[in-house]
Amino acid sequence: MKLQSLLQKKYGWVVLLVFFALLILLSAQIHTRLDLTKEKRYSLSPSTRQLLFNLKGDIEIQVLLTGKLSAGFRKLKNATNELLENYRSYSNGHLHFKFVQPGEGMPDSIKLQLYDSLVRIGIKPFNNQLQENDDAQTERLIFPSAIVSYNGKMIPVDLMSGKSGMDEESTLNYSEALLEFKFDDAIQKITTTQFPVVAYAIGNGEPLNPTVNDLFNTLRNNYHFGLFDLRNGILDADTIKALLIVKPEQAFTEDEKIKIDQYILQGGNVLWFIDKLYAEFDSLLRTKSDFVAYDKGLNIDDQLFKYGVRINPDLLQDLNSAKQPLVVGNLGSQPQIQRIPFPYYPLLSAPENHPISRNLDQVLSVFPSSVDTVEANGIKKTILLASDTNSRKLGTPAIVSLRSIRSEGDLQTFTDSKVPVVVLLEGKFKSLYANRFTKAMQDSVEKLTGVPFMPKGINEARQIVAGDADIVTNVVTQSNGPLPMGTQQFENYQFANREFLLNCLDYLVGNRGILETRNKEFTLRLLDKNKVKANKTFWQLINIALPIIIILLLGIIIQWYRKKTYTNI
Repeated sequence: MKLQSLLQKKYGWVVLLVFFALLILLSAQIHTRLDLTKEKRYSLSPSTRQLLFNLKGDIEIQVLLTGKLSAGFRKLKNATNELLENYRSYSNGHLHFKFVQPGEGMPDSIKLQLYDSLVRIGIKPFNNQLQENDDAQTERLIFPSAIVSYNGKMIPVDLMSGKSGMDEESTLNYSEALLEFKFDDAIQKITTTQFPVVAYAIGNGEPLNPTVNDLFNTLRNNYHFGLFDLRNGILDADTIKALLIVKPEQAFTEDEKIKIDQYILQGGNVLWFIDKLYAEFDSLLRTKSDFVAYDKGLNIDDQLFKYGVRINPDLLQDLNSAKQPLVVGNLGSQPQIQRIPFPYYPLLSAPENHPISRNLDQVLSVFPSSVDTVEANGIKKTILLASDTNSRKLGTPAIVSLRSIRSEGDLQTFTDSKVPVVVLLEGKFKSLYANRFTKAMQDSVEKLTGVPFMPKGINEARQIVAGDADIVTNVVTQSNGPLPMGTQQFENYQFANREFLLNCLDYLVGNRGILETRNKEFTLRLLDKNKVKANKTFWQLINIALPIIIILLLGIIIQWYRKKTYTNI
């Protein structure tokens, strides 16, 4: 009645129009969503909202996943669209996106050139199978990727994520859970103007050959990267945010250890990728017989022990391992080669829920050693990567053999489970040299390090200790040269080694809030396909006929009520 009386006034319609206009303007300014999903599927993390709020320029995103898609990829496309819509609402107008189909309307020759250019910048094509009907299937090449552009720079984003052995539905669900992290990571990297300094230590036989080609390229593309000579340089934690020590072959001197020690106590972060024993597959091929893996004598055991870990003098094997081409017999005069699991190449995974390794595919290791944690007051220890459930440790003298499993009895010795290989240490560390130096010796330390000797840390630091250096090296082949990190020769699959390394560095020196978005995990609630097929007609009738019947019943009831009311009047 009040609305009717308002409309009867002279300027009632004007007041009503002004009210609705103000309501529309207000709703455009206030962004509110109610996420009722258990895993908060449609909610952005605080770090994402902060990243979008701080954008200073326009971000352009082209999503290449469009066109005719199978049901699973349509779901991934819709999830991407919903996420980017949410991003746009928090970006103060700085984020724009659109869906484009690569090569649409182009001649085939130009389209193929475009596809080649996309592959060269890291965008992977995918053969999508479409179920046209119960009997017929067609295939279509799609690009489940996006391109993020900013100020003339461009970063590809692979929308697909997965773990080896996953089916397509699980892979797409897993991919959906990591969309926020992937777009956050790309936006963070493309808008950053000052990159942390990451140094690669040299002077103790660390590789400077093609086996670290992918490592160096990865570091150059994501950080301010350079080489650091431990023998002659001074480590400054204010300048060098992280130090990588990868596969040293020569013993560390006490002066070098003091430099590393005092750098850590200043708050510097160190990644140790150490091969404690000498064990290489090339040695097996050269000698064509067994050999004994020996300790390299790197002289860092006491230092790592003080910080809270011990790399054991053993070789870790696991039945869940990568494959190697091995001779399994002879046919006439020709050797028969077959790719079989090689237990010296365990596939590592995350035993604990940590953002560095959570939702990560398996990581390839090569002749790793196990790592134990030891008592270190005030230091938090987290196992980032460990073996699977069927492992064993070969103690020194460890005999390396092409045929390390020869009988059923050998299989029964794989009784260890979740053996640590990579450990994260966090806290204020104590010096290995505390209470060991005289005043004169402490003064000499200052000449080495550039700062007065510190017996304990003044700032929190982080260290990642890995009992395998080959996690971050790459295979070099005669035909293809250096392969990507985590890729085996003849194996058309790349494990998550590079992603693991980048996650480690992001946690040590990057935006850890963005890394936390890796913790999202969506529950896959699947329909029973057999029941769906059996009850297809029934549910089609329910969805089509039931709404019509309800509307007709409502119309009959309303008509009856109106007739009854006016009859009584």
